[in-house]
Amino acid sequence: MGRIILTDMSMIGCLRRLGDADVARLLAEPALIHHYLDPDAEQSEGFGPFVDLEVEKAWHGIQFLLTGTAWAGELPLSFLVSGGVEVGDEDVGYGPARALTSEQVRAIARALARIDEQELRARFDPGAMMKADVYPRIWDRRPEEDDSLGYLVAHYEALREFIAGAAEAGEAMLVYVI
Repeated sequence: MGRIILTDMSMIGCLRRLGDADVARLLAEPALIHHYLDPDAEQSEGFGPFVDLEVEKAWHGIQFLLTGTAWAGELPLSFLVSGGVEVGDEDVGYGPARALTSEQVRAIARALARIDEQELRARFDPGAMMKADVYPRIWDRRPEEDDSLGYLVAHYEALREFIAGAAEAGEAMLVYVI
């Protein structure tokens, strides 16, 4: 799987819930991903309706808090940077989108349910995150100036809720960075 190259531009982590049939269609016809991710084309190709979540720039920090690494780890916890199947070679921002099946989404939801806010806060190590070059490299800022941990926790809670909803609905998921 391709690795995301970090740049100075904003890199926004995105997730989209979808059915396993839509995943199969995208994997069979990867060029459809561009139409699929276009908000104006939601119903025109028979996809949707869509449920999306942007975790903004928190995606890489959450990855680190879940796995203790910037790029390593295995499913279910490394889902923000690896796992699933790339939707062809179609670049949707910073590489291809990755599709995770409904079964994988259920496993991710179970794993995230075991990691609450207190556990996530206990894993926060600004020095280690800076050393590992975790995007966007804001982790060592003074909390009274920039609550980077609060930023991660807020996005993590939204992510947990989003994935729990997808698992409950029996949905698959796309993960991509724009």
